[in-house]
Amino acid sequence: MSTTAASRPYQQTHPWISFNIDLNKLTHKTWLLLGEAESKCQHVAGVPLRPEVAKDLYLIYLTKGVHGTASIEGNTLSEDEVRKRVTGDLPLPPSRAYLGQEIDNIVKAANSIIADVRQRRPMELTPERIMSFNRQVLDGLELDDDIVPGELREHRVGVLNYLAPAPEDCEYLLERMCTWLNQLNIDDEAMTFTLAILKAILAHLYIAWIHPFGDGNGRTARLIEFQLLVQAGLPVPSAHLLSDFYNKTRAAYYRELAHTSRPPYPVERFVHYAVQGFVDELRDQLAVIRAEQMRVTWENYVHESFRDGDSPAKRRQKAVVLDLTGQEGPIPPGKLPELTPRLALMYAGKGDKTISRDINVLVRMRLLRRVRGGVVANMDVIKAFLPERAEN
Repeated sequence: MSTTAASRPYQQTHPWISFNIDLNKLTHKTWLLLGEAESKCQHVAGVPLRPEVAKDLYLIYLTKGVHGTASIEGNTLSEDEVRKRVTGDLPLPPSRAYLGQEIDNIVKAANSIIADVRQRRPMELTPERIMSFNRQVLDGLELDDDIVPGELREHRVGVLNYLAPAPEDCEYLLERMCTWLNQLNIDDEAMTFTLAILKAILAHLYIAWIHPFGDGNGRTARLIEFQLLVQAGLPVPSAHLLSDFYNKTRAAYYRELAHTSRPPYPVERFVHYAVQGFVDELRDQLAVIRAEQMRVTWENYVHESFRDGDSPAKRRQKAVVLDLTGQEGPIPPGKLPELTPRLALMYAGKGDKTISRDINVLVRMRLLRRVRGGVVANMDVIKAFLPERAEN
């Protein structure tokens, strides 16, 4: 490269691309959120789940991450359609096939990152690796003639009111970004997680600023972010959360991006926005995991409640409680035999008196509650197992 750093066009047109972050500008709220993010990621990573639940949890957040990554770039498939596509159950007509191809590309790229982590392959952030991500996200898509997947652009591009740096700066800027991020360190081992989160967000931000490719920059940025988070040891379901958050707050996302390229170039503002969103999503993710833990505890409690009885009536009553668990809303007593095939078989040939007698027994055992419209599983009973604390 013949042009020196001092004479690069971007230094006059894009002074905010400085490859510098002043950590002193991060507010105490941002630092507190970063600490909470680390704590919550450790909680997610440390919770054993039943195999089928762990698989479903992975699918849920893979779907959310992929949907967020594609949707913010204009893909119109719904989250439910993306889930079906991920599981191989969404054929699309020729006119919409490209939407499915975009999803397939992102899933394949994310899975390749996970495979690299598992196999401990070299994953240093380099311009070549970033270009390979762009090649993957654009693979098989119909593009303008001046766009080549995985190759740096040779023309000016812009997003909304933002005009990216001149194309002759792209190679230099991408190399500078990788060198800077790879060398960005804090002399404190306790800050390893925090630094990884900051690097992931900064990488995303710099790709948005540099916009090195003719297309697929956003998808490429989110793959880089995903790699850096997974490499840092985040649970894979948690590493998908930022992409989903950016999409759910799309207007704020573009607004915060725009602020960073205006004086005084508040990078710390975008960092706070991203970290706050990450923590909010982690809280929701932990709520899902806690609900599953409560369900397992409840089911164990139900089985324990029938430990000393193995009569047909006891087996039927236990089935009623377990099959009511997780149902949305109350079930009228007369509808219990229709709830599941198991209950239909157990209540075959039996009348309303048997159903009423079973319900009375289960209510006395505090395993069921009568409410308006029917009965529900009384899962509240296991809240007594939680540590006691004062309520606000």
